[in-house]
Amino acid sequence: MGLSRAATFPYSLNMFDSRLSLQTLRESIANRSISCREIAEFFWARIEKHNAAINAIVAIDPEIAIESAKDIDRRLANGEALPALAGLPISIKDILCTRQGTTTCGSKMLAKYQSPFDAHLVIRLYDSGAIVMGKTNLDEFAMGGSTENSIFGPSRNPWDNSRTCGGSSGGSAAAVAAGLSPASIGTDTGGSIRQPASFCGVCGIKPTYGRVSRYGLIAYGSSLDVAGAFAHTVEDLALVLTSIAGHDPRDSTCLPDPVPNYAEEIRQAPKNLRIGVVREHLEDNGLDNELREALHASIETYKRLGASIVDISLPHSKYCIPTYYIIAPCEASSNLSRYDGAHYGFRAEPDPKTTSASPLESMYENTRSQGFGAEVRRRILLGTYALSAGYYDAYYLKALKVRRLIRKDYDAAFEKVDVLLGPTTPRPAFRLGEKINDPVQLYLEDLFTVGANLAGIPALSIPIGQTRSGLPLGMQLQAPPLRESTLLAAGHWYQQQTGYVPSIPPAFAAS
Repeated sequence: MGLSRAATFPYSLNMFDSRLSLQTLRESIANRSISCREIAEFFWARIEKHNAAINAIVAIDPEIAIESAKDIDRRLANGEALPALAGLPISIKDILCTRQGTTTCGSKMLAKYQSPFDAHLVIRLYDSGAIVMGKTNLDEFAMGGSTENSIFGPSRNPWDNSRTCGGSSGGSAAAVAAGLSPASIGTDTGGSIRQPASFCGVCGIKPTYGRVSRYGLIAYGSSLDVAGAFAHTVEDLALVLTSIAGHDPRDSTCLPDPVPNYAEEIRQAPKNLRIGVVREHLEDNGLDNELREALHASIETYKRLGASIVDISLPHSKYCIPTYYIIAPCEASSNLSRYDGAHYGFRAEPDPKTTSASPLESMYENTRSQGFGAEVRRRILLGTYALSAGYYDAYYLKALKVRRLIRKDYDAAFEKVDVLLGPTTPRPAFRLGEKINDPVQLYLEDLFTVGANLAGIPALSIPIGQTRSGLPLGMQLQAPPLRESTLLAAGHWYQQQTGYVPSIPPAFAAS
């Protein structure tokens, strides 16, 4: 992977560097202090120089991006009014279909797949003038919490290359954290935006289920999958979400509600904000002590700013992990049954030594056993078992009933408060390889995030400091359905009042 020509950038880093937010870049483009082409070339040069260290971006096409940037410059020169993301670089998780290049889902099964269409979200980005930087790494079919289950190899945490950047949208989070892309798109089925955001020290939002179209998002768990965004600041998240959210008739689950201008709405400080502290989460014995201290300090900050702090209980939260890990694999079993080698994607040849199956059955079996990685096979088997005759009522149906109880807990909580506050993850980023052979321990990393997916509510992770060893710590805020404005305002207010300044790991700070 590399640029086809040398990227040039005429400004010194103290005038413009990769830490600047989308909002700052937008202002620089508007006042003509920098061109879109120069911005695109600068970030492509950073990708070429730094990506090998973290393996965040797995596909690039610099010529197309630079030509798109030049087109924005021409439109600016002609005095045209441009959309909100005009000239701003954004990378996209390689699970969203794009006509340009391949869409692999990090899997051998789709290693050569070229989509004949763009996902609705991708079209919205193009319509908003965004410059697509490339596709980012992920756990295969978004199944994992460490971005170790990928045909491209693992992505690494920019703050410590021996540690995970989280998953499954780990490449998207790492790209922003390392300054390879000022914003990126990820998906979140059980925490796959918020957990990497926390591990990498960036901001990440999972919107309400149905707020962003899933058309062209290759399915893992259809009732849980949501596309969202990563960025350096909450203000930048608001800018991206305003552009990608909205109704799409091609997605029957996409909500018809009008989309507020989140970027404008967060400028007003929340009044009489009521914050619920989920005591089950803060009192969890597995919570890292340094993270607990940072969370208590954040609560005190909100108190000082005038927010009301209310103790909240989510009594069924202890059932979130088992409920999620029945429902999600069941949906994966159904969704991934289409990969049989007969229609598209990887196909294995029948085994001539097989005597107990027909050649067609042998081809199906070999295709799925060779095309899917171990974690995907594990979840398919779990889901198929739970959906099988005699077990459907005991597992899947019961999980759906518990899911409703979990949602009722959230509904009751939001009658008392505007947002819920708690940890995003139980601990900072763990070491690569530490949990890959212990799936239960890996699943427990989703302890505080899967509830929002089961309930369909929006959730946000923002940085709240670092451990003494320099690993990022994250705080999660959750809000009622379609209350992204409240959620983003609460996060933006916190960042404004604490003087938050995004930081990039020292190894990636230079150009």
